[in-house]
Amino acid sequence: MVTRLLGVKQPMGWISTLYKYLGNLGPAKPERELERCEDDFGTLRVSEQGELRYLYFGSQTEQSCGLVNHPAWLEYDYTRAMLLAGFWQPQASRAVALGLGGGTLVNAVLAYLTPQQCTAVELRAKVVELSRRWFGLSADPRLEVVVANAESYIASQPNSCDLLFVDLYLEGGIARLQLQADFFAACRAALRPGGLLVVNQWQLGQSGRPYAASPLQRLFGTHYLQVEVEEGNIILFIPQSGELMLDRTAMLQWADQLEPQLGYSLRPYIMTLRRAGDVPRLQEE
Repeated sequence: MVTRLLGVKQPMGWISTLYKYLGNLGPAKPERELERCEDDFGTLRVSEQGELRYLYFGSQTEQSCGLVNHPAWLEYDYTRAMLLAGFWQPQASRAVALGLGGGTLVNAVLAYLTPQQCTAVELRAKVVELSRRWFGLSADPRLEVVVANAESYIASQPNSCDLLFVDLYLEGGIARLQLQADFFAACRAALRPGGLLVVNQWQLGQSGRPYAASPLQRLFGTHYLQVEVEEGNIILFIPQSGELMLDRTAMLQWADQLEPQLGYSLRPYIMTLRRAGDVPRLQEE
């Protein structure tokens, strides 16, 4: 999730950068609304500008971005960074994604990380409908979509997955669950031995620290890995136990092999990975 003023989007992927360049040469294609609907949680909007399609929660919260004819394309840096999980989990039996949005991350996980099974959990049934209608949510038989509260769902799934993605945002920003120690403890309990938790957190300014730094470090220590990205997000890679190997040479080789399939490089995220304990502490801590 990224927050933008309606119609004002900062460049992220190469397509957005290209649009910015072309816009300097002449009038850019206008953003047009494709659908607007309401549910118990507020307004949902889908719009399109050129080859990019956007899902909004409310008027200003740009939740997802997809490429019209490429449902597994990841335009945001933070979603691309989340794919680094595949280095440590190359053969996951089951992946779970808490938070679906437009479904581009789930599509990419199915296409490039190739888990045997994948479950996407989404609170809002309307979001699932829109992801299927406008964003090409995969019909892959490996994918199960569950409409449920993430907290209740994950509490009912101990020792059930090898790879767990947490990307929970609402119209107002990060969901309260992503600030709560009990929720993260339940996420760890859902992992099988050797499993990996991948969390999309929001960064405190330019501090290199996530909003939930204190509860996360009380639970998991300071040896988990993280990478900060341009949009202000910070991606955390937390093993079920022990410590993740940080072998940049091996990771870069893995990323280079994957790049022709992705159409972009994961190298920038590998080069900026670091341990949580390597981030300077804030003065008030």
